[in-house]
Amino acid sequence: MSQTSRSRLRHHTGLLLAVWLFTGPPGVVAAQRPDAPPPPSATPPTVPQTPPPDAAASDPQTGDAQLQELKRQLDALAAEVEQLRSGEEEQPLTDERRRALGLAPSASATYRKKQGVSLAGYGEMLYERYDQQLESGARSPRAAQLDFLRLVLYSGYRFGDRFLFNSEIELEHTNEVSVEFAYVDYVVNDHVTLRGGLLLVPLGLVNEFHEPTVFVGSRRSETETRIIPSTWRENGAGVLGTAGPVSFRAYLLNGLNAGGFSSDGLRGGRQKGARAKAADLAVAARLDYTLVPGIFIGGAIYRDGADQDQYASDARDADVKTTIGEAHAQAQLRGLDVRGLFARAAVGEAGRLNQARGLTGNRSISESMHGGFVQLGYNLLALRTNRMWLTPYYRFEAVDTQESIAAGFVADLSKRGTFHTVGVEFRPIYNVVLKADYQPTSNKAAVGRTQFNINLGYAF
Repeated sequence: MSQTSRSRLRHHTGLLLAVWLFTGPPGVVAAQRPDAPPPPSATPPTVPQTPPPDAAASDPQTGDAQLQELKRQLDALAAEVEQLRSGEEEQPLTDERRRALGLAPSASATYRKKQGVSLAGYGEMLYERYDQQLESGARSPRAAQLDFLRLVLYSGYRFGDRFLFNSEIELEHTNEVSVEFAYVDYVVNDHVTLRGGLLLVPLGLVNEFHEPTVFVGSRRSETETRIIPSTWRENGAGVLGTAGPVSFRAYLLNGLNAGGFSSDGLRGGRQKGARAKAADLAVAARLDYTLVPGIFIGGAIYRDGADQDQYASDARDADVKTTIGEAHAQAQLRGLDVRGLFARAAVGEAGRLNQARGLTGNRSISESMHGGFVQLGYNLLALRTNRMWLTPYYRFEAVDTQESIAAGFVADLSKRGTFHTVGVEFRPIYNVVLKADYQPTSNKAAVGRTQFNINLGYAF
C-alpha cells in the first residue's frame, strides 16, 4: 500500500471510530432515542432540568432520518476503509480512454487500479450447425460441433503511477494454452505511454477488442480472420497516446512468417511470440479520431518483411514484403450500432515464394487480397432500460484472398466469397451475452455452405 493510501486509511479509520463513538451501534442509537420507551427493568427517568428539546429533535421522523443518514455515512466509510485496506482502489476509465489503450473493457482492469493486483477474464462457447448441401445443391455432410472456444484470464499489476504490467492467458478448446499479450507500460505523462512485450497488433475493430461482449456476431468476421489475422500478437515495443480527440499507437515488431501464408490468407503467418523469427522486422501504426463520444473513425497500416531469410529462388532470397492497410468506423449512439471496415493486403514476390515453398496450381499465395464488411444493429430496449439489451443485427461481408495471382498459378475460386449474417444478441446483464445467427455464404466455386450459430459469452 502506498504512503498516500496509508494516510487515507488512518484518516478514514479515525472518522469511522468517531462516528461509531458518537452514534454507537444501530441498536444502541435506537435505545437512546428520546422517544424510545425504557426497557422493562429500567428505572423511569427523572424529569430533566434542562430546557425542552426543539421540535426537530423531538420529531420521531426527523430522528429516524438522522439515524439513517448516520448509518449511511458509517457504511460508506467502512466500505472505503476496507477498499483502502485491501488495495482495491479503482478509478473510472472512459470508452475513449480504453480504445486509446487498445483494450476491451475487461482487459483494461489494470488501468482502473491505483496500485496492486488486478484480475479479470472472459470466455465463450460456440455451437455451429451446418447445412448438409452446398450452394450448388451437391450433398456434402458436415457434422455439427459444440466447442468451448476459450477461457481467458487477465492478470496485471499496477506498481504505481508510472509502471504497470498487463497480460492475457488463454485456454483454447479446453486443452491449448497460449499467451495473448503480456507487456509492461511506462506512463510518461497523461498523453504518452511507452509499451513493450508481447503486443496485440493494432489493426481493425476486433483484434484488440475481441471479448465476446464487444464484437457483434457469434463468430468473428472473415475479414478480421483472413486479411487481418485474428488474434494477432507479436513481440515488440512502441508508443501510444492521445492528443485531444486523436489517439495513436505505433509499434516495432517481429514480422510475420511467410511460411504460414496460404491461399486462405495470412493468418497462418502469425508467430505469436514463440521463438519468433526476427530477421525481418515490422512496423504497425494506427490513428483514430473521435467525432463525439461513441463515434470514431480511423485507419491502420502494417509493413514487414515476411520471408525471414528462409527462401531462396534463382540464387537470391525471395523478398516477401507484406503490407496490410485498413480503414474503419464505428458509431454507437442511442441504441444504434453501426460498424464498417475495409482491409487490403499485398504480398511481395508471391510467385517466388510459391516456387520456394513448392506451392502449385490453386494452392498458391495471392499477390494481393482484400475484404470488408458493414454491419448494423439496434437495441430494441434502448428507450426502456439501460440494464438489459436485445439487439437484432445484420452484417454483409465480401472477402477475396485470391484477388491477384502470380503468372503460372491458378486462383482458388472458393476463396472469393460473400457472407450474410442475420442474428440477434441478448444481454440480460452487461457482462453476459447470448447470440444466435444464420449465415448463408456463397463463392465463385459454388461450394458455399450455410450454417446456424449460437454463442454464449461472458466477461468480468
